[in-house]
Amino acid sequence: MVLQGIAAESETLDGAGSADGASLRTAESPEGTRLFVEGPWTVRTVASLEAAVDAAIGGRKGAVTIDLGRLGDLDTAGAWLIDRLARGLGESGAEASFARIPDNAARLLKAVEPPPPAPPKAASPGEAFGAALFGRIGRVVYDLWDDFATGFSLLGASVQGILRAIVSPKRFRFTSIVFHIERIGLQGVPIVALIGLLVGGIIAQQAAFYFTEFGADVFVVDMVGLLTLREMGVLLTAIMVAGRSGSAFTAEIGAMKMREEIDALKVIGVDPAEVLVLPRLIAMVISLPLLTFVADIFALAGGAVVAYIYIDMPVATFIARLRDVVGLNTFFVGLAKAPFMAGMIAIIAAVEGLKVKGSTESLGKHTTESVVKSIFVIILLDGLFAAFFATLGY
Repeated sequence: MVLQGIAAESETLDGAGSADGASLRTAESPEGTRLFVEGPWTVRTVASLEAAVDAAIGGRKGAVTIDLGRLGDLDTAGAWLIDRLARGLGESGAEASFARIPDNAARLLKAVEPPPPAPPKAASPGEAFGAALFGRIGRVVYDLWDDFATGFSLLGASVQGILRAIVSPKRFRFTSIVFHIERIGLQGVPIVALIGLLVGGIIAQQAAFYFTEFGADVFVVDMVGLLTLREMGVLLTAIMVAGRSGSAFTAEIGAMKMREEIDALKVIGVDPAEVLVLPRLIAMVISLPLLTFVADIFALAGGAVVAYIYIDMPVATFIARLRDVVGLNTFFVGLAKAPFMAGMIAIIAAVEGLKVKGSTESLGKHTTESVVKSIFVIILLDGLFAAFFATLGY
């Protein structure tokens, strides 16, 4: 057996030992490594022994025996250092064990040994389901409140931007507003017109199919006119705009957030709400009522064509009946909803865009959430307006 001094007594050259004779020595043999803990390991000597313990731990593999037969005095500080030696050897991949351990040393080592981690309490299926359910509900409520607060903040910032633009018209970004009106309104006319034409035709066909059984063909006009002008025109147009333009707003603002362009605007003293949100909000509020009007016209046209084909009702008769049964109040009820829906679409799209983090996954997630939340709010607003106007009898 070869004896080497990792930490000798005070006269050794490396000075790792203690003046009181405390040391840690190692002996290598074919059976493994043996570490001899010698002398007093107390609060007075542990400071000089820490380097020796670290050297003994470093990179050691195989079987290692910690021999305590030559151990002198021992207190909790020394016991903690010996325990650290044993745990460090285990973490480095060695198989550590004790030999010739005195009774008092065994008691102290057991006292300083850290308690094993408590096993996780297995929750019953009912508890796990309840915890997950209430946790998700709490997260949803918190996110909704956060979205609500952020949306009002953006709305307030947009109103401030409008007031500043009234005081100083050169701050008003007419070019940006016109650009977004073209993208939302002009470029959205074909798809909105097609959807209106198809929906008007479908409503007329279904109404004619059932009304002809009662000889009430003329009421097809009532159904198409009231349903289209009051509800379906604005509702379908708003949903289409939310999916087409609202998602684009979220993607654009989210991409700027990912590239830290919004932070750059703040650094140079430019309000992102005034530059990014306000032009889109104004363009949306202007464009959606115009698109709703287009959808209404094409829906009525689709209903008139289907009525002519399906029940042989002349277009002139359709128009005359429509003028008799549908008043301007019905048209304005549908049109009055459009600016409110437009504002909600723009605010939700901006809020979701500003929540994007630094990954494409986050961008896709918030773009989807923008569309889903916008459609939900659109339907909710439509229901609230329906109840409001029904209460007024309008």
